[in-house]
Amino acid sequence: MNKITMTLQADNLILEALKEDISSEDVTTNSVMKEAVKGEVELICKQDGIIAGLDVFKRVFELLDEQVEVEFYCQDGDEVKNGQLMGKVIGDIRVLLSGERVALNYLQRMSGIATYTHSVAALLEGSKTKLLDTRKTTPNMRIFEKYAVRVGGGYNHRYNLSDGVLLKDNHIGAAGSVTKAVQMAKEYAPFVRKIEVEVENLDMVKEAVEAGADIIMLDNMTTEEMQEAIRVIGGRAETECSGNVTKENISRITSLGVDYVSSGALTHSAPILDISLKNLHAV
Repeated sequence: MNKITMTLQADNLILEALKEDISSEDVTTNSVMKEAVKGEVELICKQDGIIAGLDVFKRVFELLDEQVEVEFYCQDGDEVKNGQLMGKVIGDIRVLLSGERVALNYLQRMSGIATYTHSVAALLEGSKTKLLDTRKTTPNMRIFEKYAVRVGGGYNHRYNLSDGVLLKDNHIGAAGSVTKAVQMAKEYAPFVRKIEVEVENLDMVKEAVEAGADIIMLDNMTTEEMQEAIRVIGGRAETECSGNVTKENISRITSLGVDYVSSGALTHSAPILDISLKNLHAV
């Protein structure tokens, strides 16, 4: 996540998270720390995984106090181990205490997504299929969660509704048919936008191909249905499969030869990576 992205998008979101946690004051910290005392705390990994979100972690403390210093001994995308010292935060002890939970919430969540994505992407190695995320993200966390997917070795599907045309079942129902939906999308959307159609059976596959869809998403189909759908498409559109794809069942997809597989589980079901700030002391 570069500095421009951080300033334009992430800072406001991080500030809102801090305001949620500190509505008026940190009563506990102010009770035990009456004045500024310089201190240091260690960032320790308590579980093996892939680290992601270090810049966001750092930015939490910087937004509270620009004098805070953060030293990292690893970088996003690194494999980290249980017990590993990943960095230190040095500054006003009151800032270290008040920013701890928000900073760790971001780092734990993003690292958990990167770790889970990495484990799923590994199962697609050797195939041409790219692993995609979805819009099934935590509200106001999308920029962080989709970044974490990339760190873990996955790819981003559309970022939001303005990014591209994806005609799902309810869009098709509103339009009246696959053909009508594609026609209307071609008329309305800029020509630089690809048109993707979600299909649930072979009749819809055939209709989507004939209508000129750029990408056809095979949703919740059996392995046999997907094989036949790919044969029907015959390279006339890119292919994507989706529908409750997880680490436990993705193996059935690797031999199909689809271009993409999308998994909401990357962002909505990844457990956090256990990380702590420990050994706080004055310096």
